[in-house]
Amino acid sequence: MLSGNNDEEQDIMFFHRVDSDEIIYQTEKKSCKIIGKYVMGDLLGEGSYGKVKEMLDSETLCRRAVKILKKRKLRRIPNGEQNVQREIQLLKTLRHKNVIELVDVMYNPEKEKMYLVMEYCVGVLQDMLESTSNKKFPNWQAHWYFIQLMEGLQYLHSSGIIHKDIKPGNLLITLDDTLKISDLGVAEALDRFAPDDTCYTSQGSPAFQPPEIANGMEKFSGFKVDIWSSGVTLYNLVTGKYPFEGETIFKLFECIGQGDVVIPEELEDQLIDLLKGMLHKDPEFRIPLENIIRHPWVIRKPPKTLERVPIPPLRGDELHTMTVLPYLYDYHYGDQSSSTQYISERQLNEENKISMQEACTNNKGSSSKKTCKSDGRQTSCLNIRKLATCHPS
Repeated sequence: MLSGNNDEEQDIMFFHRVDSDEIIYQTEKKSCKIIGKYVMGDLLGEGSYGKVKEMLDSETLCRRAVKILKKRKLRRIPNGEQNVQREIQLLKTLRHKNVIELVDVMYNPEKEKMYLVMEYCVGVLQDMLESTSNKKFPNWQAHWYFIQLMEGLQYLHSSGIIHKDIKPGNLLITLDDTLKISDLGVAEALDRFAPDDTCYTSQGSPAFQPPEIANGMEKFSGFKVDIWSSGVTLYNLVTGKYPFEGETIFKLFECIGQGDVVIPEELEDQLIDLLKGMLHKDPEFRIPLENIIRHPWVIRKPPKTLERVPIPPLRGDELHTMTVLPYLYDYHYGDQSSSTQYISERQLNEENKISMQEACTNNKGSSSKKTCKSDGRQTSCLNIRKLATCHPS
């Protein structure tokens, strides 16, 4: 019996050689996940607070996006839980075409997860800018998004809410090209009996902060902070650059604090005038929102002289097809294939090479070369694993 056991142990410990042409990867199965009345789709994005996935409302068949937040992760972020709760409370009271709508909130106490169901948007202004070689929009397209930003901001200010973090990364775009102001995590709701819009704290992105915050003022006008950050956003949309830059946050704030903005002379005179008004160093003389809306550059309609910048495709899909559909098919019809699908190492490396070539083609002429670089290493695994767990050797 002992010899028999030793033979079995020898068989177990023996490793068989696996050539790269042999099947070594197992494709991930699309298993349907339903939370409440919502059917989960694929990942849309991921940030410091959590993941964002596509969803389908099974009752209304409306396409939604869900922000999945883990309490454990929020606790590691300064003011993380407070910012999320603030955003929920604010969004519950807001309804405007240019402000993201919070549709539903769900909790899973066992997994300590929170689900914020939002309107579905297909793009972000920041990603659209990054997809172009010159990192900017044609004037007419920047104008179209800017007037929507001002309409949404006017609604927020009329509701006593200061956003404090206006920037292209927080401006989403829907399928019908409607701009949505999002991410109210650091926003502040003024007391309804407050005599003015004075604020004392700010957590916004450094590059979009005004001189009064960069210089460390104890209190400042909240509305004028949003005007400044909107001016920096407009500057970025039409030039592809930022009015102030610095190698460190200290040098950046030193540059912003001086307030000496240089506006490119090639811009049209009316646009230069608007930018100077929005980026005035002194908040007392900074152009108010009601004057921005009546400004000559805003009320005019620029000619469409250049082609519009499209929303970048999601994982190669230019049409942004609903990612919930494969999961629904699996849920209703099950796995119709006779066997599990596998892929070889050579096939996987060829697919990676094609994806890299497509990325280089899409970024041709761009100053950013990160997506076109490859270390040349081949993907390798020794046994059958899920694709997500395989790493370059």
